[in-house]
Amino acid sequence: MAEPTNTPMPPGTPVPASTPRSSSPLQQYSIPSLTPNATTTTIPLWPSTTSLPASAPRKPQRPIVLHIGDPIKYNPDTYAEFSAAFEVIRPSTPERERSEFIRALKEKRWGDFSAIFRPFWGTGGEMGRWDAELIDLLPPSVKVFASAGAGFDWADTKLLGERGIIYCNSGLAAAEAVADFSVAMIISTFRHLPWCMNAATLPYLSSSSCPSGARKAFLECHARATAVSHNPRGHTLGLIGFGNIGQQIAAKMGNTAFGMKIAYYDVVRKPAEVERELKATFHESLEGLLKASDCVVLCTPASADGRPIITADTLGYLKPGTRFVNIARGSLVDEEALADALDQGVVGAAALDVHMEEPRVNERLVKMATGLGFDGQKVYHPGRVMLTCHNAGGTVETHVGFEELSMRNILAVVKEGKGALTPVNLHWLKERTT
Repeated sequence: MAEPTNTPMPPGTPVPASTPRSSSPLQQYSIPSLTPNATTTTIPLWPSTTSLPASAPRKPQRPIVLHIGDPIKYNPDTYAEFSAAFEVIRPSTPERERSEFIRALKEKRWGDFSAIFRPFWGTGGEMGRWDAELIDLLPPSVKVFASAGAGFDWADTKLLGERGIIYCNSGLAAAEAVADFSVAMIISTFRHLPWCMNAATLPYLSSSSCPSGARKAFLECHARATAVSHNPRGHTLGLIGFGNIGQQIAAKMGNTAFGMKIAYYDVVRKPAEVERELKATFHESLEGLLKASDCVVLCTPASADGRPIITADTLGYLKPGTRFVNIARGSLVDEEALADALDQGVVGAAALDVHMEEPRVNERLVKMATGLGFDGQKVYHPGRVMLTCHNAGGTVETHVGFEELSMRNILAVVKEGKGALTPVNLHWLKERTT
């Protein structure tokens, strides 16, 4: 799972996946299998101390890796290789709080470490955003920062790159889980699943003393949902962003099972062979994609300037009744404008896994998601919105992959002197060296 908000959360907060850097050209990586090992036992870290004692030598024979967050859980074989290659130091939870973390960096408490390793999203973010205040204190020895999750808007990857530090995400590990979840959300917008589910259950909870209301809700949904439900087949699926997740969604929804037409918009057009394989049509502008789509899926990273790309203006390009899905970042959508578009019928149905102010969800969208109820004689407007809790990437297999891929990135860069497997900021490093 990746983070449920656009900034790191306190320890113990459950947190899910976002999207890979879809604006980058398609990259082919030869990476280790992300298949889970048989065991899921938590193994102790080596060495047992969390920080270098004052008397410890500052130039150990092995490179130092700063491990922020919980011990690894799923990949003991890879961790055995990892801990044999590096001196792994894991700061304590109090040391990871921002003020103490800054103090420790100034004191060079952990020596001249070569890499930062964050294998989970639930812990390791206690110091908050990685901005200039933290990055400027990193020793010159740091070469790579490898983290769980696909999203990286909590770290200034541009500044890291300018400092010569490669930032590696783990979006590849979350891609299948997020794509699978997206399939469910797309189907929901075509078949109005919130309405169908709520009509069968909510009246019993909200009006237990009025069984006739429950029966009426059930029968109305049974009779009326058909008129607004459609098969996805033959409709155009517009993907905003065509990275690992976008391409997997295209493969799943464009196959013989669902038979959708695939269209996409991205900052960088993908190679012709990718388009041929996925039968995907490229649109040079967001406007062109939105006008052509029957269902739009947002699967691109957060914008560099933090501004939304789904606004009242861009929603105006949609055909009436177009469906909308967001499994990317809540910050990319003006939720009030989306609620207006739903009210006006510009958007016929929506599904959102991510939200602007997580864990708070937009109240207007909540009413649209749970609006079915019984009030004496009146059945409320059927729910047209599916809302989930940033769950798209949240599977055990995703966590296994986050952990494995983060270690493999550091091994590749620091131990083997090779290129990183999943870098996201190489363009900033190139600018620094030219």
